[in-house]
Amino acid sequence: MDTIVVTGGAGFIGSCFVRQCLAQQTCRVVNLDKLTYAGNLDSLRSVSDHPRYVFVRGDIADRKTVERVMDEQEPTAIVHFAAESHVDRSIDGPAEFVRTNALGTFELLDAARRYVGEIPAERAEKFRFLHVSTDEVYGSLGPTGMFTESSPYDPSSPYSATKAAADHLARAYFRTYKLPVLVTNCSNNYGPCQFPEKLIPLTILNALEGKPLPVYGDGQNVRDWLFVEDHCRALWRVLTAGRPGETYNIGGNCQQKNIDVVRTICRVVDELRPGLPHAPCSSLITFVRDRPGHDRRYAIDASKIRRELGWQPEHDFDAGIRRTVRWYLDNTEWVARASSGEYQRERLGLA
Repeated sequence: MDTIVVTGGAGFIGSCFVRQCLAQQTCRVVNLDKLTYAGNLDSLRSVSDHPRYVFVRGDIADRKTVERVMDEQEPTAIVHFAAESHVDRSIDGPAEFVRTNALGTFELLDAARRYVGEIPAERAEKFRFLHVSTDEVYGSLGPTGMFTESSPYDPSSPYSATKAAADHLARAYFRTYKLPVLVTNCSNNYGPCQFPEKLIPLTILNALEGKPLPVYGDGQNVRDWLFVEDHCRALWRVLTAGRPGETYNIGGNCQQKNIDVVRTICRVVDELRPGLPHAPCSSLITFVRDRPGHDRRYAIDASKIRRELGWQPEHDFDAGIRRTVRWYLDNTEWVARASSGEYQRERLGLA
């Protein structure tokens, strides 16, 4: 039976990937996660006792831990999600982003290089390292055009700069050491189990509670939104059918202005939770000082993964937002536990 080591499997996207693997595939899943503030084992409660699931608490930047997991679990693949991912936090404290995103990825790649070099040739031939990255490495688009796999890198934040560094390391390990690496760059994800520092869950929860709905700058920044379950299906296709050394952009073909995203959420919350004393929720929208270095527009051209691997998103934005709002309404215990720590939905990233 194949074994997949998933780094950051207690995070938002990683936990979705773990749940999908255990529900639909026949592989073992080993979740290696440090359990930072955004790592939440509640997101994996439904699979915590699954016979093909193993959890290991550990830091990807700790070489001994990484090598021990590889030697003990004998993976046929590594799917690398683990990262510090919030742009605002990277502005306030970039050092941890450098340590985890750049140095942590290096430790994983180098440990994988050693591991592949020591296992039998038939197992080494099958091994894959899937590095999951972001469209933010490409920087900001003008009013037209889309990011392709050949777009030049132009990161704007400490977060995107450290992810760009990790991307370059991953490709270098393929070219120099022939480590069978695949790289994906995805657009903005949304869906259940996302930590409430990000735009969509923060807006949902604040709208329910009658708190201000902060919109950065003029609200005209554009993002391409991708439902998390669609993203994880794409990652499985890349892992199992993608060509080592290749990059695949994954997008939802769903460009939305930030202000329109917030207004859509307000409309759905008003509908699903009628009678709120502060309704309509759109009255809570508050324009706030913009983020330093805030990219204006992202848009992903996902034609390569559609053409070569047959993947395309299944959720349009309205349906995905409705599912997401409903999930937060129905999972108040998860929300309470996720919000009970240091982060209390305050503004970050003002440097």
